[in-house]
Formats: sequence, structure tokens, C-alpha cells
Amino acid sequence: MNWTLEVVPVPVTDMDRAKAFYTEKVGFKLDLDDEVAPGVRIIQMTPPGSRCSIALLQGMPPFPGERAMAPGALQGLQVCVTDIEAAREELTGRGVDVSPIRHVGATGWEEGKGDTWNSFMSFTDPDGNGWMVQEAPSELSAR
Repeated sequence: MNWTLEVVPVPVTDMDRAKAFYTEKVGFKLDLDDEVAPGVRIIQMTPPGSRCSIALLQGMPPFPGERAMAPGALQGLQVCVTDIEAAREELTGRGVDVSPIRHVGATGWEEGKGDTWNSFMSFTDPDGNGWMVQEAPSELSAR
């Protein structure tokens, strides 16, 4: 049996502002924006080429036994690209405040690209949810 990660909830304060950020600035594809029950809205978006989506939720109570995340509490969610420099140029061109490209070196985080699997950049959404972008050597289907 496969266990696939399909959707990650991202806590935000303003659904429409977050939707605009992720679709217009980051380039995610809008899959769904619907009121699925009275007062419960779900916006689901998918990064280009990804098998996993993110969901913005409004009015949905936490699942029994779970706690709600505060807006901005999600940190370290990671996506991979095959050309980190092109991805950074695309994001900055759309107005996203992106960190410099960094790698893990002998003294910790150092500026510039590293070897295979060791090039990263980061950005945050309007609520402070933190994202990492990592350069992968090939598309997921080829790994």
C-alpha cells in the first residue's frame, strides 16, 4: 500500500490575500476555491509538477484530537526545483522576497550554490509561513 502525501494545510489570516500570493506570485495552480459546507471554505493549490497540494482552510474545525495551527506557524515546508537560479529569478520577478541562494558548508549556512542536493533559498508568505526551495539534480519522475 502506498502512503502518499497529498495535501498540507497552511494556516493564514486572509484567504484571498494568501490565494493571490500563492497563485500570482509563487505560481501555484488553483485547484479549488469552494465553500464545502456553510461557513467552511477551502482553497487548494498545487505547485507546478507537484503531486502534493496546499490547502487554505476557513471555518473548518480541527479534526478530533488535533490542534489548530496559528497563521505563520508552518515552517520549513520544502519544494524542489531543478534550476534554483531560474526559480529565484522567476520568484523575484513576480515580487516575492526571496533569500540569497545558500548551501550548508563547513561553518554552517554559506552564500552561493553547493554541490548536488545542497543549494537552497527561502521565502515567507504574507502571514510568515516559511518555505524552503531546494535544487534537485533531476525531475522527480527521473529519480
